[in-house]
Amino acid sequence: MENDNFDEDYENDFQFKEFLNKYAIHWQWFALAVSICLIFAFVYLRYTIPQYKASTTILVKDEKKGGMLSELSAFADLGMGGAMKSNVDNEIEILKSRSLVESTVRKLNLRARIFTRGNIVDKEIYSDAPIEVDIVNRKGVFYKNKVEFSFSELTANTFELEVEKTNDTTKILLGNKTQFKFGEKIGTAYGTLVFRKSKFHNAFSKDAIRSLKVSITPFDDVVDSFRGNLEITSISKTSSVVEISIKDPVVSRAEDFLDNMIQIYNENAAADKNFISENTSKFIAERLTLITQELDGVEQDVESFKKVNQLTDIESEAKLFIEGSNEYDKKGVETEIQLNVVSSMLDFMKKSTNSDLLPSNIISGEGDASGLISSYNQLVLDRNRILKSATVENPSVVKMDQQIASLKSTVGASLQRLKSTLTIQKRDLNSNEGILNAKIGKIPVQERQFRVIARQQKVKEELYLYLLQKREETAISLSATEPNARVIDSAKAGKMPIAPKKNIIYLGALLLGILIPFGVIYTEDLLDTKIKSRMDLDGKTLIPFIGDVPTSDNPSEVIKSESRTSSAEALRIIRTNLEFMLSKAEDGQAKTLFLTSTFPKEGKTFVSANLAATFALSGKKVLLIGMDIRNPRLDEYFNLPERGFTNYLSSKDMKLESLIVKYDGFEDFHILPAGVIPPNPAELLMSKKVDSLFNELKAQYDYIIVDTAPVSLVTDTLLIAKHADCFIYVARANFLEKRMLTIPNTLYKEQKLPNMCLLLNDTDSTKGYGYGYGYGAKVVKEPWYKKLLKM
Repeated sequence: MENDNFDEDYENDFQFKEFLNKYAIHWQWFALAVSICLIFAFVYLRYTIPQYKASTTILVKDEKKGGMLSELSAFADLGMGGAMKSNVDNEIEILKSRSLVESTVRKLNLRARIFTRGNIVDKEIYSDAPIEVDIVNRKGVFYKNKVEFSFSELTANTFELEVEKTNDTTKILLGNKTQFKFGEKIGTAYGTLVFRKSKFHNAFSKDAIRSLKVSITPFDDVVDSFRGNLEITSISKTSSVVEISIKDPVVSRAEDFLDNMIQIYNENAAADKNFISENTSKFIAERLTLITQELDGVEQDVESFKKVNQLTDIESEAKLFIEGSNEYDKKGVETEIQLNVVSSMLDFMKKSTNSDLLPSNIISGEGDASGLISSYNQLVLDRNRILKSATVENPSVVKMDQQIASLKSTVGASLQRLKSTLTIQKRDLNSNEGILNAKIGKIPVQERQFRVIARQQKVKEELYLYLLQKREETAISLSATEPNARVIDSAKAGKMPIAPKKNIIYLGALLLGILIPFGVIYTEDLLDTKIKSRMDLDGKTLIPFIGDVPTSDNPSEVIKSESRTSSAEALRIIRTNLEFMLSKAEDGQAKTLFLTSTFPKEGKTFVSANLAATFALSGKKVLLIGMDIRNPRLDEYFNLPERGFTNYLSSKDMKLESLIVKYDGFEDFHILPAGVIPPNPAELLMSKKVDSLFNELKAQYDYIIVDTAPVSLVTDTLLIAKHADCFIYVARANFLEKRMLTIPNTLYKEQKLPNMCLLLNDTDSTKGYGYGYGYGAKVVKEPWYKKLLKM
């Protein structure tokens, strides 16, 4: 497992290095792109007008801290005007409003901008400009198109003014004049301008004042520009602190804009408060006048009602009436009781005898009836005591009977008088009680009528007092107009510009300089469908790979013993790898190597010739046979006779030895040319003489290298494939399409070419597609610009 992990890590590391190497070989492109991008970044930063950020912090007064009052704010305790309270979010929207920005632009006269001339970029001057430009009226081009004037001071009092350009075909008409005086109204076809000297005029040189540019920007464009650069944010959700910032190329203008915008904001808020105060006071005064009149009318109604009904206080009089009625009722009950008692006494006396006593203490002590009853009872008691010792005929008893009868008559008369008196008294009580009850019965109606009038009186009085109170409260609360926002930090711009940011620009230029060639190379590599290196073969074929041959500097020359080029070293490595492929070849027989390709011009003949020379240089007896009889090309590398392999096959008595040529410069390197191109190549290759030829030659040589025809065009190679110990399939880099690998893959899978292996020819070692062949060779360095032109 450890070895497997090591192999996997090594393979990943190798692929990563190959990936980097593919881009590293184009370092000149990367260096050039980075340099160009950095130069452009430098030029951009050099001539781009920097933008600065100015910011101010204010405390906005929300409804918890005394927000802006409305016309109904004085009646908030009645639930009126509650929705009119301000808060931080509302004030932020007011600060963002276009009207506020417009007021600030008008106040600072930001439509007119003054520049000093520069070689490439003009520099704007603001607070310390030598001249001031006022726009008397605001019609025409100043609201539609941008106008630029060239200003040149001629004398202390005169200057020259010319139109530089406009955004339309209509020119500003200055008339026939081009020279004007300071303070003079300059009438144009679209507006009136006034130029004045500023207090900084003497600080500028004459040359500087002679080359000024005045730009008049449309009002709406200026407002839109400042609104777009304005940013208003709340510091936190729990506070009413707001930060206001703006971007502008002129620091002092940005600071002035923020300070004046806050000032105008507070002035507008104060004006709103004053307007509200005036409306509120006016409303209260009008209501007080009306309520006073209504209150006077209601009080007159109260006075008339009391006069008509002879009332002072209904509740007090009603209380007295009720108490009197109750008293009369109480006395009437007592009188009724006395009448009943007197009647009972009279009935009792009619039935009583001289021996019976009369009830006492039941008759009111007032009058003589009670005394007479007491005297009567005393006589009866005295009589009854005498009768205990005497009879009724006793003179004393008779006399007492007479006295008792007389006194009884007197008592009866007294009771009759008392009864009459009580009857009269009862009648008077009932009469007086009826009068009081009649008055009491009228009280609810009077009280209801009075309450209606009193209610109106009370409402008017309370409303009158309420308005008086609110008038005083409004006068107190609105007497001092305070600002709606308190400035915490005045407007201040940072010393460093916020745009363009040098570090980011240079970093972006560096990254862009890297990404452009990277993207070009990646896109080119992505769209390139041709095989370039062994990496393009990984995962696309199972054919054993024996090596690649880099592009040769002299492709027509055959390798020699002193050759130290990358191609020579690559062929030597391939020769070594082929020993492994030929390990199963029969001993005593020549090892036969066949070379083919998919298409012509893939370098199989070049590889065949140089591979044969490489084996020959190793001391082996080598025979190179040209069997691409349809398109023989060995004569491009060797000086060969016209007769050859095809002549041998078509002749019956020609000796093979007479056709084989020994190549000079090698100890044992022989070549059998392809011969004359025959009309029937396939039939010749199917001849039995081909079999006898290989049987004869295998016994004479150590290695036989055979250059065959491409397999995708003809079947010649397949007809003689059985004689090969190893088949070298040559694919040319930057020539063969990747999709064409299906041909060798099919041949390998179907085993139509025995002991097949793959060789990649014409790879570019300078682009990282080779393996650095040529160790120890003398390398001639080309100038970088030549390499750049080759890329």
